Amino acid sequence: MAALGWLTPRRRPATARSVLAGEAAAEAARKSSLPDDQSFAADQDTSVLTTTEEPPFPVVGDDRAAAFFDLDNTVMQGAAIFHFGRGLYKRKFFQRRELTRFAWQQAWFRLAGVEDPEHMQDARDSALSIVKGHRVSELMSIGEEIYDEYMADRIWPGTRALAQAHLDAGQRVWLVTAAPVETATIIARRLGLTGALGTVAESVDGVYTGRLVGEPLHGPAKAEAVRALAAAEGLDLDRCAAYSDSHNDIPMLSLVGHPYAINPDAKLRKHARALDWRLRDYRTGRKAAKVGIPAAAGVGALAGGTAAAVALHRRRR
Repeated sequence: MAALGWLTPRRRPATARSVLAGEAAAEAARKSSLPDDQSFAADQDTSVLTTTEEPPFPVVGDDRAAAFFDLDNTVMQGAAIFHFGRGLYKRKFFQRRELTRFAWQQAWFRLAGVEDPEHMQDARDSALSIVKGHRVSELMSIGEEIYDEYMADRIWPGTRALAQAHLDAGQRVWLVTAAPVETATIIARRLGLTGALGTVAESVDGVYTGRLVGEPLHGPAKAEAVRALAAAEGLDLDRCAAYSDSHNDIPMLSLVGHPYAINPDAKLRKHARALDWRLRDYRTGRKAAKVGIPAAAGVGALAGGTAAAVALHRRRR
């Protein structure tokens, strides 16, 4: 069983670096947030799973409530950082060998849920080395182009409709993701959301240093970011909602009074059912069949590609 340790990650409590990452993300999100009256025209998608009749939600006019959405496979099919990496590769920021290594790291981390410190450090250093020495403004400009090329068509219509419901109710909506805060902010702005909480890379005089502030905004760090933002914005977390596909986000989901499992992985689905959390699934085909829940939209190409990468790794072992 020891050889399968990478399939059963250990749950980590918040550390000082998690708190630092969360607070940095909250500060960056507040600086970059949009006015509350900006929203997007969401595609309507009524194919949702409900196990019981639900009271009206969100509550219109409750300005102490907000919604927090994970990004990868919750709002968007696949991983934002991988799509961003594809765009940078196209622009010759790095070589094919580095792209392959980068893609494999994202596949391992995403599907296996690995939280091994050594592996996470390697993945983090790989991503940071790509942007080191580049100007923040340059990456932001390129990020706008990459969104149009690789991300715009991968937004789940059903999740957009959920976010729009909160906006229509007069509530703020934030993305919460391990992706770089600059990338997350672009996506939030394009979707008309309030803002984004993401991993904060250090910059000096507008140039990336190749270091992070704290650690990647993942797992407990996401919960710390939401907690810090809620305190700064005067939100009541018991009246807030959070949405995610991953068991790694259980700390964030557990913070709020209205947790939702969106396109859930097996561990999150089991946890959500045990606690009677609401479930939504927008996938079709084999992926949806595996989780045993009706679905409403297509599976992202990245999910299949990363699954194949993990299968290949298993055969090689």
